[in-house]
Amino acid sequence: MKAYLTYFKLKFITGLQYRAAALAGISTQFFFGFVYIMVYFAFYKSGSGTLPMDMSSLTSYIWLNQAFYALITHFYKDNEIYNMIKTGNISYELIRPKNIFYMWYFKILGQRYSNVLLRSIPIIVVTILLPEPYNLSLPISFNAFILSIISLIIGSLLIIALSTLYPIITLLTMNEKGVVNIFVVIADLLSGIIVPIPFFPPILRKISIFLPFQYISDLPFRIYVGNINIHDGLIGLGIQFIWLFIIILIGYKLMNYNLKRVVVQGG
Repeated sequence: MKAYLTYFKLKFITGLQYRAAALAGISTQFFFGFVYIMVYFAFYKSGSGTLPMDMSSLTSYIWLNQAFYALITHFYKDNEIYNMIKTGNISYELIRPKNIFYMWYFKILGQRYSNVLLRSIPIIVVTILLPEPYNLSLPISFNAFILSIISLIIGSLLIIALSTLYPIITLLTMNEKGVVNIFVVIADLLSGIIVPIPFFPPILRKISIFLPFQYISDLPFRIYVGNINIHDGLIGLGIQFIWLFIIILIGYKLMNYNLKRVVVQGG
């Protein structure tokens, strides 16, 4: 475990050095946050019947999505790992006395955590200070706040497990485009990043219940704003643990399966 934590530490420290990229990311998240809020304001003012979230909760939900976007989005690519696969340098990884799945998992974990640390704090601080109704509201309760943090941590471990699956698939396809990109688009849509899950048509809401994506960010953020109560939040927490175990097991088994059949190209 100590060796894998070293991979995490190295990627985390390296990621903290990219402050210019973080500033660009912060500006982008602010831009999209205000655009989303304006669009929903117009939608709400049109009086389109009964709505699943009040505007204050929705605004907070949007800002939380933007603050933690670098952590929760499926549109993530670790070029170092993909280049390693394409050039054949993965052969150097194979001779290390470590499990490659966990090596990649902790590398991606360190990179993602460093990215979100640089971006989330400034966005949260600024959006809390914004005037109503454009601000990030305080959590609905202390219990909801604690539960949302726990849920977000588990959700982050789940998205890392899913992100580790993509290069594993690339071991077979030799290209991260195609299947992986299609999967990423569907995953981002069903995770509530683009449109919150409560606004989905009934059939899509039912489908999303049986998939892991909404348990990455939608669950913790809706607990935070009070759209999901504590009881249902605890149930969701249990489902998160189940999905985390399933995805890690799939990734571990699929990696071992692929490594028995891997063909090194280039080098």
